[in-house]
Amino acid sequence: MKKLLLLVITSLYCSVLFAQGPLVSVNPKAIGPLRVMAGDGMLPANDIIKNIALSKELSTFYNFINKTNLAATFQSRGPITMFVPANDAFLNLPDGKLDSLMKPAYVWELTRLISYHSIPGRFKAKDIEKEINKNKGTATFTTLTGNKLTAKIDANRNIVLIDENGGESIISRFDIEQNNGMLHVVNKVLQPKVKTI
Repeated sequence: MKKLLLLVITSLYCSVLFAQGPLVSVNPKAIGPLRVMAGDGMLPANDIIKNIALSKELSTFYNFINKTNLAATFQSRGPITMFVPANDAFLNLPDGKLDSLMKPAYVWELTRLISYHSIPGRFKAKDIEKEINKNKGTATFTTLTGNKLTAKIDANRNIVLIDENGGESIISRFDIEQNNGMLHVVNKVLQPKVKTI
């Protein structure tokens, strides 16, 4: 009997030990699969800049912020909600665009691009969804550049951001708390419409 009990306890322990995977809760009524924590060292006590610096997945965006004078803006009290493209998102830019943006002559274009990924206020995914539902399927947000960004929910229950050129980006990770706002990771770079003077 002791051997049987020991066998049962050992098998239960092993099943619990090896069954632990990533924390992803799926609720058919919720927005997509919930992936709240970044899992890469980000801490809610840090500001947006400190947390982006900690994430290897967001290093391209972090390098771009350092090329502009926006670090102080994103370290302010805020609150600011930022939609940060993952490194892979920059592969979808037209050929040569990434290299051009790193040149000093393009600092204003880069500043607009970074600012376009940010909106004033603290918006969790549920807040964005509420705005979408309140406005019958789409919500419009004004970014720090003064340009518009539209949000909708697609057939797979993902929140999709639509830039002024019609480009679409899905929020792949959301509700990453910052001490001065909220951070969401997106899978495409959002591009504002070019303003002619």
